[in-house]
Amino acid sequence: MAEARKKGLSTGLRVLLVVSLAFNLLIVGAVAGWWLRHGGPAHGHHPARLDMVGGPLSRALSPADRRAIARGMRATMRAEGAGRAELRAQVRESMTALLADLRAEPFDADRVAARLAAQRAAFAERFEMGQAVLVAHLSAMSAAERAAFADRLEAEIAALDTQWQRE
Repeated sequence: MAEARKKGLSTGLRVLLVVSLAFNLLIVGAVAGWWLRHGGPAHGHHPARLDMVGGPLSRALSPADRRAIARGMRATMRAEGAGRAELRAQVRESMTALLADLRAEPFDADRVAARLAAQRAAFAERFEMGQAVLVAHLSAMSAAERAAFADRLEAEIAALDTQWQRE
């Protein structure tokens, strides 16, 4: 039995290899995550989360302002009787129905168009709510805060113009 233990790796060496592998995977994951978020193939073309909807307006907000607006939107949704889970369920249900419509034989283009119009209307409602919350937030800012926001917005628009010129 002592000979069998001598042929394999010691327990300490095995632990060291496992810890090393875990550390390497952690580093690779962190680098890959950063690259996908900040420098990946879609860098500058597909901003994340709220930025996808509000574009330069939302990117010009400070992180604290974004959080405040998100809280305001959630509060508005709760006041209207809809929570995030309910909203997600509605979106999932609508997309599931759209998938069924797309696979239906015979294909009913009018039905698909109506489903897409309903999705667009629901999105427009949420977008309008977000704009109302944004306007209320901007109204609560001081003149200096609004001017700083305007400066950041101007920079975002210039960056967008530059991006469009490259495309």
